[in-house]
Amino acid sequence: MEKINLEMAKQIIDGAEREASKIGVQMVISVVDDGGNLVATHRMDDAWLASVDIARNKAWTSVALKMPTAELEEATVPNAELWGLNTTNQGKIVVFGGGIPLEKDGKIVGAVGVSGGAVPQDVQVAEAAVEVFRNEN
Repeated sequence: MEKINLEMAKQIIDGAEREASKIGVQMVISVVDDGGNLVATHRMDDAWLASVDIARNKAWTSVALKMPTAELEEATVPNAELWGLNTTNQGKIVVFGGGIPLEKDGKIVGAVGVSGGAVPQDVQVAEAAVEVFRNEN
């Protein structure tokens, strides 16, 4: 199985940054490998400093739970079955959109995490990053 390397991470980040620029939002984009290890993080000029950790944690969450972070939103509200999930794993679990796994041949090989805008903007930019990955593989 192919690993996410720095060259691929740069391509993914470039695609995400193009989308973020198109919608006029400064973002942080992180790419992790299949073990949740950081491959690359890119902070656009003037992007929120808080987004550095959030983007990385979105990517980590997507690998750790093998799903987009957006899928956790409804299950983690008060009184839902996964209420409190975000307090586990040293607080690294992110339960709102912007993290999406990168899949090749049915296997998760990494993930992208995006932070800096409203959640739908983060998802849009993360989806653009995933599209770059799909087109390159």
